[in-house]
Amino acid sequence: MRQYVQVPTVEQEKTYDYNSAFEPRPCMCLGVCCCCAALRPRYKRLVDNIFPEDPKDGLVKADMEKLTFYAVSAPEKLDRIGAYLAERLSRDVVRHRYGYVLIAMEALDQLLMACHSQSIKPFVESFLHMVAKLLESGEPKLQVLGTNSFVKFANIEEDTPSYHRRYDFFVSRFSAMCHSCDHDPETQTEIRIAGIRGIQGVVRKTVNDELRATIWEPQHMDKIVPSLLFNMHKIEDIDSRIGPPSSPTGGEKEENPALLAENCFRELLGRATYGNMNNAVKPVFAHLDHHRLWDPNEFAVSCFKIIMYSIQAQYSHHVIQEILGHLDARKRDSPRVRAGIIQVLLEAVAIAAKGSIGPTVLEVFNTLLKHLRISVDFELGDRRSSAGSATFSTSSKESDERIVQNAIIQTIGFFGSNLPDYQRSEIMMFIMGKVPVLGTTSQSLDTSHLGDLGTRRIQIMLLRSLLMVTSGYKATTITNALPPPFLDPLLSPSLMEDSELRQLVLEILHNLIDRHDNRAKLRGIRIIPDVSDLKIKRDKISRQDVSFMKKHGQQLYRHIYLGCKEEDNVQKNFELLFTSLALTTIELANEEVVIDLIRLAIALQDIAIINEDNLPMFNRCGIMALVAAYLNFLSQMIAVPAFCQHVSKVIETRSLEASYFLPETIFKDKCNLPKSLEKHEKDLFFLTNKIAESLGGSGYSVERLSVPYVPQVTDEDRLSRRKSIVDTVSIQVDILPGNNTEDKIDNTEEITFEALKKAIDNNGLEEQEKEKRRLVIEKFQKAPFEEIAAQCETKVSF
Repeated sequence: MRQYVQVPTVEQEKTYDYNSAFEPRPCMCLGVCCCCAALRPRYKRLVDNIFPEDPKDGLVKADMEKLTFYAVSAPEKLDRIGAYLAERLSRDVVRHRYGYVLIAMEALDQLLMACHSQSIKPFVESFLHMVAKLLESGEPKLQVLGTNSFVKFANIEEDTPSYHRRYDFFVSRFSAMCHSCDHDPETQTEIRIAGIRGIQGVVRKTVNDELRATIWEPQHMDKIVPSLLFNMHKIEDIDSRIGPPSSPTGGEKEENPALLAENCFRELLGRATYGNMNNAVKPVFAHLDHHRLWDPNEFAVSCFKIIMYSIQAQYSHHVIQEILGHLDARKRDSPRVRAGIIQVLLEAVAIAAKGSIGPTVLEVFNTLLKHLRISVDFELGDRRSSAGSATFSTSSKESDERIVQNAIIQTIGFFGSNLPDYQRSEIMMFIMGKVPVLGTTSQSLDTSHLGDLGTRRIQIMLLRSLLMVTSGYKATTITNALPPPFLDPLLSPSLMEDSELRQLVLEILHNLIDRHDNRAKLRGIRIIPDVSDLKIKRDKISRQDVSFMKKHGQQLYRHIYLGCKEEDNVQKNFELLFTSLALTTIELANEEVVIDLIRLAIALQDIAIINEDNLPMFNRCGIMALVAAYLNFLSQMIAVPAFCQHVSKVIETRSLEASYFLPETIFKDKCNLPKSLEKHEKDLFFLTNKIAESLGGSGYSVERLSVPYVPQVTDEDRLSRRKSIVDTVSIQVDILPGNNTEDKIDNTEEITFEALKKAIDNNGLEEQEKEKRRLVIEKFQKAPFEEIAAQCETKVSF
């Protein structure tokens, strides 16, 4: 019986499939008649059967199971199944038949999850083509649908790598979705979440692929990283959350673009290797620059915290190098921008210092010191350019530069304080070598064009940095903490006529000398009633420390002695000098050092009594208070009853008759100062002979107490621009026992004809005094100590 076929319409001809060249060409009814339906390929019939007449009914599960079984049994048909599904999906997308689009994508997902053969490669191409169609559509639901399918595909591990597949389109499209600006907030959030999840899928798929290096190319990273940062920053602006966010649940991560973007960013950085770290980090700088996020820099700090905690520890130094390079590139920007970058560096360094930071240690300090000099140069340049016209903007610039300088100091100090001891000692030497010393030209940090004011600023800031580096440093021996190449340049600023510089040097010395954390107990100069209440911690002095004091003890005494003679000393200077003496007693004092410290204390008392330097009355009373506080502390530390009794008696007498000689009175805001000290009784002073008697009975070798303390002359006085020691040493210093304070008070010059004759001739008297001073000082400079001591013993015996 002859069967007549139905003539197709024009629309049917347009949608006719001519790709089945291997099969006999069917009639143009497109499967409407019974004969043509039977002649169609089986895979097409199976695919057609999964689509119901009404798309609301959803995927026909029974027919879907048949299609899946067929695809697994005949994997060579997978590519044709995929191509046919892609054809139907494209047609449904054009016709806006979104119900059938959902069914087609569901079928594709199930086939993708069920089939894992090598033949899946052509099927994947069809799948990705369909996902691309959905992402290109302007319908948000289809974009989300395509993203979900791609994420499922990204989680599938393929048996063999694909050498020709690229994801450039998906990177671009997902990045664009991350910046969605849909007028509906809910739709906008939904699309952005889909874009972030798509990027996460691309990252996972390419990292697991053999050709994963392609995703790290700059053209991809320049799209992926800013897209993630954009979402992280946008939500942060809305929430204004301070500190680290609480641990989100899985549902919160899916609903919050910021948390999802942060999670994706962490995952991306965690997979980065040394070779592609640059490409992942540089877009961060570009994003922060473009959106001006260095000032304020809260978001920049949070970004780099994420980076430092996400990357592998051995790559931390690479990120620090990138920050330093960016700081160099932005060195001409505003102070607040530079300060923001430096604060980011501080946070990165704080994290990196806990692990391995590699070869960047000196590079960090070198770069920071260079920018410190640049900042001071900018500050002084603004000040010079605005000379004579005090404007608000100029003062604002100067304060901004101070912010930069403080940030640099904080970074240097924090970085150094977190280094291991062996590296910290090297950094201490490195920073100390950068401190400019007036009168020298060998410093590697060039400050010649900054002038005296700029040099002083550099000195103060470098010493502040060194103070932070030395904080918490515990050396086994004092020689390790204060090696000669470090001690000599450190003590040089302590002779300068700047009280702030001297304070910083003393505080650095405290950090290095105090190995048992006693400094806090000694804070503030005062008469301590009972030292045992302080619970001082101390160990027996080691042989290395004894050797150090023999070699360098006189150097420490000298700087304390000269530091007390400065006219610009304030209360803090005296407090720090007291702490220096007390810490030296605790950490480094044996019997010989105790005698030297007593000699030093008596010499300081002589400075106040004789006053050859014409010190103000406040300074003289402050020195007397310093000596009283220290000898009170020392007498209780060595626990010699007779010594303690003498010190307590003098302090008691002072409290009744001259309270301005005690720290509790002289350092008050309003203290009545005496007009002179010449009329005071000897009971108000600590006497050398009384101290010698009290210590001699307890086994101390007190012979050297009769030799007055005289500091040595060095080149540091010339370099520090202070008066030479030759001009400041008292002319009363002699090797006779009359040097004792008691004898100085009672001694009166014998009046003879020769004395009267010399008094008349003023010129002859002045020359005689100069010659006497020269001879005495020359003796103490050049004569051996043994000769001086022997001469003293000889004269004492008479």
